[in-house]
Amino acid sequence: MTAPVTSGLVGAGGPGLLGRFEGPARAARPRLTPDEARVMERELAEWRRLAERSAPATPLAELAAVAAAVPERLYRDSAKVLLRMHEIAGSGNHQSCLSSLNLVRACFDLGLVPGPGGRAGQRDGPGPSTGRGGRARRAELIVGRGHIAPSFYAERYVRGTFPFTPLATLHRDGLTGVVHRDWGFRNTMRYSLGVGLAQAVSLAWDLRRHGLHRKVVCLAGDGELHEGVTFECLRFAHEAGLDNLVLVVDSNGRGIEPLRAPVSREYLSHYLGQTVETDGLDTEAVAKSLRVMLDGPGGGALLCSTRKEGHSFKLPPDPDAPPPRPSFATTAGRLLAGVQEDTGRRLAVFTGDMAARFGLPNAVPYENTGLAETLSLGLTLSLPEETVKVVATDAMYYMDSLGMLTEATTSIRHLLVLAGRSWGAWGGAANALNLLGQITGTRVYEPVTAAEFRSCVRRLLADPATAHVLSMVDARFAALGEDCAGDVDAAVWLGGAPDAADLDCCVLTFGYAGVLVAQANRDRGLGVPQLHCAALRPELDPALVERLRRCRALLSVEYNGVSGGFGEGLRSRYLLPLTPHGVRSDIRNCVHDTQLSRHGMAPGALAERLRALRENEAAG
Repeated sequence: MTAPVTSGLVGAGGPGLLGRFEGPARAARPRLTPDEARVMERELAEWRRLAERSAPATPLAELAAVAAAVPERLYRDSAKVLLRMHEIAGSGNHQSCLSSLNLVRACFDLGLVPGPGGRAGQRDGPGPSTGRGGRARRAELIVGRGHIAPSFYAERYVRGTFPFTPLATLHRDGLTGVVHRDWGFRNTMRYSLGVGLAQAVSLAWDLRRHGLHRKVVCLAGDGELHEGVTFECLRFAHEAGLDNLVLVVDSNGRGIEPLRAPVSREYLSHYLGQTVETDGLDTEAVAKSLRVMLDGPGGGALLCSTRKEGHSFKLPPDPDAPPPRPSFATTAGRLLAGVQEDTGRRLAVFTGDMAARFGLPNAVPYENTGLAETLSLGLTLSLPEETVKVVATDAMYYMDSLGMLTEATTSIRHLLVLAGRSWGAWGGAANALNLLGQITGTRVYEPVTAAEFRSCVRRLLADPATAHVLSMVDARFAALGEDCAGDVDAAVWLGGAPDAADLDCCVLTFGYAGVLVAQANRDRGLGVPQLHCAALRPELDPALVERLRRCRALLSVEYNGVSGGFGEGLRSRYLLPLTPHGVRSDIRNCVHDTQLSRHGMAPGALAERLRALRENEAAG
């Protein structure tokens, strides 16, 4: 499961944290209750006073100092805090966080979570007076369920060591929803689940070789245990005799979709020794079972039975608003069904928990492999040649299965990879190019109309030895008036071809960026000639290339990463004197509108780029 994460803090210490949170928190004010807004203003005022003094040593200590200066707790139940965080953000993995909340509380009660000073075992506030508590544990905690970081923030808040203001910035360019060392976790998640168990095995192995007897607790999910790396980790832990590893599993029967079968107790017992089951909805029961495993000899697995509803949090729709347009990615199921009906070709569709993202249910038959994305590709390898093999995956999932993807792209025919999402410099077309561009027989497209999608599939059927990767944008937008459906490898003028004499400036766009630029061009009445491409490496007509070379100003725009991307490819292949514009920084976990604004891809910022292009033209 992909878990995009922010890079480090804007700055360490006072002004850095205030600068990080104040803007997003004030932007969230319309979504706050009056009491929440009042507390936020008090905390920000205290933060400004704190910034004038010497900054605490760690970010957690700084947050604790603000929380101590404004001790009022608006909520005493961390479940309520979790809900408010997601309501304010309007997105997130609320049910996953809620499913693990009692496990998180137990980790706090047993002293496994570092306190504000950064040491495990240091008490993080008094906690509710329900019999909780517990002495410090000589154990290290690795959080494999990387996207449940909000559960820890919520619990820190009710225990008095976390202020309210950062909570209002979740997924809004403030507080990351994924575990990171800056926020009190030993480990950092980059993009993939399953890596948490690898980190835990690494730590357990290192402690053992240095003769240290601390145990390592890894908090994981049952869906996460489908990841290929977890099988390798458990096998290694068994063969290396790592008896200091305790695996705590949030067993809720779901990844993003329901699992085929519950996690196997027998399987875990074989590799980890003792396996204990407990009620994961009861904090005391989890803490009691985990305490016994920490105090006793050897390691083992603790299976905590929990519940989880739908995966992604969404605010209730406004009953007076028109129904939202579906994201383009979710139209893939319907489009695949149309391909099957039009061509009579048999499809074999595989996905790693991504069926909802691509609109597959009730559209085409598919096989969900859970989070075993390597298996999604492996299952294509021995199918009949004429079968169209479709792997619907996240734009970063295939980073986990590059070896099998190489095997598939070089050995089978009729392979169509749907790469969902677009996360800044990572994901989508950029990942497909950077990871697959050097593999023989791979072409990358980002269709933004149904006709372009169908054209890409027709191209695959005509050239079955070439794997086709389609970056399927997970965003809602109106289709372009013109597209590249007539020749998906070529380019098309949006709004009609300009006269050769008038072509003094031009913007060349790839995929989704074409939609954004067209909106900016139209809404601001700029009239900059726009050339749209669906192929990451388009085949441009020589006469068109010559016209472009004579332009006084050329700009290329792409939503995914600039480095080695669309614009740089045009510049190196066709020697076009263009300036590439697009995403250059690392991924950040935030809502789509914030992504656009951060990377200069919102229509307003693009309009300024286009206006500057015109001014360059006027200046000659």
